[in-house]
Amino acid sequence: MKISPVVLTLALIVFGIVGCSEPLTTRETGAIVGTVGGAAVGGAVGAAVGHPAAGAAIGGAAGLGAGALIGDRIQALEKQQTSLDQQIKQNELELQRQRQELEELKKASKER
Repeated sequence: MKISPVVLTLALIVFGIVGCSEPLTTRETGAIVGTVGGAAVGGAVGAAVGHPAAGAAIGGAAGLGAGALIGDRIQALEKQQTSLDQQIKQNELELQRQRQELEELKKASKER
């Protein structure tokens, strides 16, 4: 019984995902999607020229690299967005504090 490289790749990915105790990062998700997509496209192109296994392996490797790079960039942007959101929240709290302080100063000046 011969197992196709695409089936083997998919099985390894599924076992890898199931074996993870933590949720996948964006980089890991990108790598998985890239590998599966690359293997599928590579297998199709390889089948057209008579070498589906080689095509799937090459496509999977190329997809892994591209998916990981794209996932890494998205993950960096997500971290940057989280940092900016935290900064905005801190600025809003400071603005609220200053408004409250201003109102207290206005009340104190009217009482004099």
